[in-house]
Amino acid sequence: MAQKQTKHRRIIQFVQYMVSGGVYFWTGYAAFFVFWSVLHWSLWWAKILADVIGWVVNYALQRFWVFSNPRLAEHRIEVTKRYAIITLVDFLLDYVIVRELKVAGLTPYLGQFVSAGFFTVWNYAWYRWWVFPETQQLHGKSIRSLLLDAQNVPRRGKAKK
Repeated sequence: MAQKQTKHRRIIQFVQYMVSGGVYFWTGYAAFFVFWSVLHWSLWWAKILADVIGWVVNYALQRFWVFSNPRLAEHRIEVTKRYAIITLVDFLLDYVIVRELKVAGLTPYLGQFVSAGFFTVWNYAWYRWWVFPETQQLHGKSIRSLLLDAQNVPRRGKAKK
């Protein structure tokens, strides 16, 4: 019974994640249209400001709706730092993806759809297990230690149990 409830909760959470991701995408996409096509900004500045606008919306939806957890309120600064770190990595990867697809002849509008496909899976994993974790076992862990634990690779100087 508990396993069925957990599975149902995960499905609901993923649907919420997809809805909030859609809100993030279309908010950023509309802002990009204004900055790129209407104001004729460079790709760099149009992407930065469009992404910042989308990220503000996304953070609020992910933190307070999709991955809502009362225990995270006690770790607001840590959660926000983690979100900022993964968002910075996302921006750099997203910009490279969109720019390289543009160089290859694909419009940045379509490049954003390609990029969004990648980030749908990438961010769900990071948000669920590192940015907005459900358990305290991840409290205070760095990205490196989290990845090593996930791979079950012993760290230097520590014996495997």
